Amino acid sequence: MGLIDFVRSAGEKLFGNEEKENAAKAAALVRFVTKLGLPIQGLKIEVADEVATAFGTVPDQETREKVILAVGNTTGIARVDDRIAVTPPKPTSVYYTVVSGDTLGGIAKKQYGDASKYPVIFEANKPMLTDPNKIYPGQVLRIPQV
Repeated sequence: MGLIDFVRSAGEKLFGNEEKENAAKAAALVRFVTKLGLPIQGLKIEVADEVATAFGTVPDQETREKVILAVGNTTGIARVDDRIAVTPPKPTSVYYTVVSGDTLGGIAKKQYGDASKYPVIFEANKPMLTDPNKIYPGQVLRIPQV
């Protein structure tokens, strides 16, 4: 899929003072993705400064995109190099970066023309989203095709 940009200063705070080395950051990201329970085989993440490269094989495009979002929506990661294989490949979703004042309903209105379709966006971003009212500026969301 290639490189996907994220806001470096926004997202899950996984890296503490002990994770200054790229290998430690990569290990923290692997632990985080594994904790989410996403079905990915052969998960490997490499970190070089602010770029995380994700490898592995997933059963569908939705899982691929969720793994990329979990890695990219982490404070300190500005780009994700997606090297994840999908068996079989499916159409990709659109990515949307949340701005101040956005709601899932407003995003659904912009993307689908119908604010009541916000649950589609919420479900597409689980388990990273746990509440449809808790999104933040700079967060990147997956907007699936409907």
